[in-house]
Amino acid sequence: MQDHLERDLKLIADAHDDPIKIAEESLLTIDLSIRELKKLINHTTFEGIGEEIYFFKHLKPLFISKYIYFMKVLSIVSSLPHSSEKTLKKYYENEWEKLKKYHSENSDFYNYYRRNATYMDHKYFVRNSFDLKMKLSFNLYNFDENFTTSHCHQVAHVLANDLLEVFLRKESEKEFNVMIKKEDHLTVLKWSASKVALIELAYALHQSNCFNGGNIEFSEIMRSFEKTLDIDLGNYYKTVTEIKDRKNGRTKFLHRLSDNLDQHFKNVDDEI
Repeated sequence: MQDHLERDLKLIADAHDDPIKIAEESLLTIDLSIRELKKLINHTTFEGIGEEIYFFKHLKPLFISKYIYFMKVLSIVSSLPHSSEKTLKKYYENEWEKLKKYHSENSDFYNYYRRNATYMDHKYFVRNSFDLKMKLSFNLYNFDENFTTSHCHQVAHVLANDLLEVFLRKESEKEFNVMIKKEDHLTVLKWSASKVALIELAYALHQSNCFNGGNIEFSEIMRSFEKTLDIDLGNYYKTVTEIKDRKNGRTKFLHRLSDNLDQHFKNVDDEI
C-alpha cells in the first residue's frame, strides 16, 4: 500500500509545476490511503505486542507524515509573501525556527526515536497503554483509540519535518540562489566520494561533538556541508538509519579512511 502511494505521489509531482497544486492533489490521494489503512486495521488482530509496535512505530507514520508534510507545504507556499527579498528571507527563517522549536519542545522523544531506542515502545506504540505521567498530546482524546497510540503521531511529525527540511532548503536556494561565492584564486572543492560516505563522516563528527562543542543540530551541520561542497544530500536522516542497519560493518567509510591514512604513514616510513 505504501509503495502504491509513493508511486501516486510521484506521478502527481511529475504532472505539475505548481507546488500548491501538487500539495492539494497529494493530500487527497494520501487521505484515501489513510482511510484504507484505517479500515484494514479495524478488521485486523495483531498476533502480538511486537507486531502492534511495528505497525504504529514504523508503518502508520509513513502515511501520516506525508499528510502532515503536504499540509505544511501548502500552508507555507500559499502564505508566501510577494514582497522584498528581505521579507522572503525572514519568512523562510521563521519556518526554520518553527522546526527547531518543535525539536526543542519534544527533545526527549526526538532523541529516543533518533537513537532507535525501544525500552518505552510498549508504552508509546501500543494502544491504550500510555502512562498519564508521560508528556502526552493535548489532542490524544480526540483521536480514534483503535487507530492511535500515544506517540505514533509524534513519529509522523519527526518524519514530516525531515521532508520539510529538504523542501525549505531547496526553496530557500531557489529564491535567493544561496550558494557559496567562491573566490577565483581558490580551488573549488568537489566531493568525489559517495554521498552516503559524506553523511557517514558528518554524522560521526556530529556524534563526537566536533562542531560548536556539540551545541548544534545535525541538520545545521548538513546544510553547511551542502552549501560548502555544492551538493544535495537529500534525506540524510534516512541515510543515517540505513547506515545503522548495515549488516556487515556500519562504518565502512570511516574504516577505509583509517586504513588509507595508516597505509600512507607506513609508506612514508618505508621511504625514509
